[in-house]
Amino acid sequence: MAGPLAVAGDVVVDALPYFDQGYDAPGVREAAAALVEEETRRYRPTKNYLSYLPTPDYSAFETEIMRNEFERLAARQPMELLSMKRYELPAPSSGQKNDITAWQESVNNSMAQLEHQAVRIENLELMSQHGSNAWKVYNEKQIQDLNWLRKNDQLAAGSKLREMESNWVTLVSKNYEIERAIVQLESEIHKMKQAQGDENKENIRQDF
Repeated sequence: MAGPLAVAGDVVVDALPYFDQGYDAPGVREAAAALVEEETRRYRPTKNYLSYLPTPDYSAFETEIMRNEFERLAARQPMELLSMKRYELPAPSSGQKNDITAWQESVNNSMAQLEHQAVRIENLELMSQHGSNAWKVYNEKQIQDLNWLRKNDQLAAGSKLREMESNWVTLVSKNYEIERAIVQLESEIHKMKQAQGDENKENIRQDF
């Protein structure tokens, strides 16, 4: 199981919860709680703990409409009233009181406005009944997609780590074998030198 690494005073968590094993092992929860307790003892809050962050750009997400509205508020100008012209049902003018076509157009406009309002009411009722559930379903899918992406990335990283760990074990084993062979060769060389020295001493004795 991977653990936190301290880098330049910050803590970088390198855990891969979708890949790591041993979270349920005895003592793991207690060890994690001890780490949290130790960190809280060392933490000393400052007056402005966000001082290391750059100056925030509050206008980064402003749209043109929002910017115009903020400028209106800053200038203390009144808000433009909502135009109700599209909802008006004008009757024919006094000069068209006897014009059947003008009255037909007025009735058609009234029917269109009535149908438009009926559709709006239906949409509001549907939104009230199903809007929150639809939003929850959308959020759940987003969460599932994000968790799947994290799991896929962590499993890929875990597979790479396992491969590298296997290579490391192989290299360590090879190094151990090489070191053992070197020790054995050095021992044989030492024995050969010792035997050659004993032989030279014996030859010297025979000469005398």
